[in-house]
Amino acid sequence: MQGTRKEEGSVTKSDLIETVAAKLHLPKGKAELIVNCVFDSMEESLKKGERIEIRGFGSFEIRHYKAYEGRNPRTGDPVGVHPKRLPFFKVGKELKERVNEAAQKKDTKDQAPPTPMSASG
Repeated sequence: MQGTRKEEGSVTKSDLIETVAAKLHLPKGKAELIVNCVFDSMEESLKKGERIEIRGFGSFEIRHYKAYEGRNPRTGDPVGVHPKRLPFFKVGKELKERVNEAAQKKDTKDQAPPTPMSASG
C-alpha cells in the first residue's frame, strides 16, 4: 500500500476489504460497500447510545465521562475537560479463548527444543 503508514502486525480497513473480496469472490468495490455498511451501521447505533453485541466476538457500548479539571502537561496550568461519551469494546469470552489459544500455539512453536547434536568420533 503505497502512501500509507502501516504498523507491523496491524490490519487496516483496506486489508478487511481485500479479505472480504477474496473470501466471497466479489469485486473490491462491492466488498468495500459491505465493510462500509457494517461500520456505518455500528457507528449509527453507537451515536444513538445503543449497545452492539456480536456473540462470540464482543460488545460495544458508550461510556459516559463527567467533566473534570485536568492539567496541561507542558505548562501545568489547569484545563477544563468537557464531559464526553466514548465507545468502549469488551471482548467476548469465545474470542478471548481463541486468541489465547492461538498465542499458546505460537509460543509452543517458538520454544521448540533444539535438535540434538550428533556425537563425533
